[in-house]
Amino acid sequence: MQDDQVMYFKNGLALGLGVGVLGGLASAFWYLNQKAMNADEVLSKIKEAFLKEGPIEGSWIQFEKKPLQKFAIKSKTYTGGITRKEDEELVQYEFIADAYTGTVLDIYRL
Repeated sequence: MQDDQVMYFKNGLALGLGVGVLGGLASAFWYLNQKAMNADEVLSKIKEAFLKEGPIEGSWIQFEKKPLQKFAIKSKTYTGGITRKEDEELVQYEFIADAYTGTVLDIYRL
């Protein structure tokens, strides 16, 4: 091989490796953003918010993700609940949380 050919080969190899690494990083970043949160993580996040207002007696969450569409927005959600005492009475709340962000989409008192 001549010196020019070796230089072009090395430059092409470096460019190919660089593009491959960048593509791999971009794919990993995209995958992590599309990955749903674990149901336990979502429940912990919601319990943490409730604990700021007082103690919790119990909590639950369904591990099965269910589709939800509100107007044009589609998502997968978890359904769960929190029980706590309010004025010496047990009160139950049920919530619907986004499976990808853990954000509470709806919460209501039963």
